[in-house]
Order: sequence, then C-alpha cells, then structure tokens
Amino acid sequence: MSGHSKWSTIKHQKGATDARRGAVFTKLSRDIVLAVRDGGGPDLVNNFRLRLTIAKAKGSNMPADNIARAIKRATGEGGEAGEHFEAVVYEGYGPGGGAILLQAVTSNRNRTAAEVRFAFTRGGGSLGESGCVAWNFETKGVITLKMPDGQQGEELGLLAIDAGAEDVKLEDEILEIYTAPDQLQEVQRALETHGVTSESAEISLVPKSTVPLDTKAAEQTLRLLDNLEELADVQKAYTNADFPPEVLQKYQETP
Repeated sequence: MSGHSKWSTIKHQKGATDARRGAVFTKLSRDIVLAVRDGGGPDLVNNFRLRLTIAKAKGSNMPADNIARAIKRATGEGGEAGEHFEAVVYEGYGPGGGAILLQAVTSNRNRTAAEVRFAFTRGGGSLGESGCVAWNFETKGVITLKMPDGQQGEELGLLAIDAGAEDVKLEDEILEIYTAPDQLQEVQRALETHGVTSESAEISLVPKSTVPLDTKAAEQTLRLLDNLEELADVQKAYTNADFPPEVLQKYQETP
C-alpha cells in the first residue's frame, strides 16, 4: 500500500480511538449539522450524506443523545438554537512540498484563518492562496475494508467493480474501493447484500498525484497534519504526501 493510502487508513483507526472525545464529538456534531442542512434534511432515508455521517459518529462511539441533539440544532426542533457557521477551505504546503487541503467549519473566518496560518508556519509549512492545491484533488467515494484473506479481497474488489466502483486497491490486508460520489451508496449496498461491513465509507478528497517525502520531511508533515486537525474549526485534513513505511510504522505506534 502506498504511503499516502496507508496514512489515510491509520488516521481513521487513530481517530476512532481518540481519547479526547469532547473535541472529536464537537467536530462530528458539526458534520451532522451540515449534513442535515446541505444534504437534504433530517430524513435518513433520503439523506445519504447524513447516513454516512451518523455511521462515522457511531464508529467513533458518539452517544446517541449527542447525535440526536446535533440533528435538533440543525432543524431548530425542540427549541434547539441553530449554530451560525460556514464551511471554509484552506490550502497550503507542508515540509517537503506536499499539498495540504483543509476543510473547516467556522463562525469567525478571521480567527480560523489566523490559527491555520500560525499552525502552518510553526510546522514548517506555508498557507497558500485559494486554488493553489485544490486542482490536485478530486472528490471520490472511498470504502475501506479489512481483508486478512487476499482471495476474498480480490473477489470483493470484483464485486465492487461490477456494482459501479471505479477502482480498487488491495494491499497490506486493506481493500480500498473508489467510486464516483453518486455511486458510493450503490456500491456499499452491494457489499452489504453479501454480508460485508466496511471499516469506513465516506466522501473524500483523493489526490491525483502524490509527492514522496524523505524521513525528516515526512515526520514534520505528519506532526503538522496532526496539529492542523487538532484545531477546533478544522474538520478534515487531506494531503498528497507519500510517507516512507518506517515513518508510518512509528507514527502508528505513537499514542
């Protein structure tokens, strides 16, 4: 598995066991609010984005009460005040030249921009202008499965392709399935029909090309990405950096 893909998988695993539940749940609550507002309302049957977001929240052990409160805030139901925030994208470069794209949700653009700029500078990177790296990312549906049995992984990969997936990658017992955003639901349903439960299924930004980093730049970039995602307003960080296996191994073992 490439150093970029493996980083994405490790981030998902680490995020699911993050000890700082308060910060994680706040970000997930914002995701739910946006999914309700922008994805078609609180109806799970008709709002696939909301279903994906709630599945992600449950995977992070977010209590059902928290999920229900987030939906009420989005709809104003029961006197819950709606949050006034907006989605913002920040773009820049990490040490070694890897592109970094951030998705943020903020109620104060100036505050968030200052925090993001400071984190980039402190981490050896630089915040860029709008559009400087976005061209290198495309929106895809991404389904991740653990596949200890390589043969089963190949069979499920073929099943996913038949169901409409664009590409599959099977390495290091991890099967990654890539779809067009509007085909994610269809492919996921096909897998579920065969009794397959995914590790994660989400709409993600996937780099068109990657930038290999040496050990020093890779370690610095991983620290920068962690620091950026720790910012309260940053929901998700994406990169096209390709990390050496030994650096990722050390990163995976770090609490």
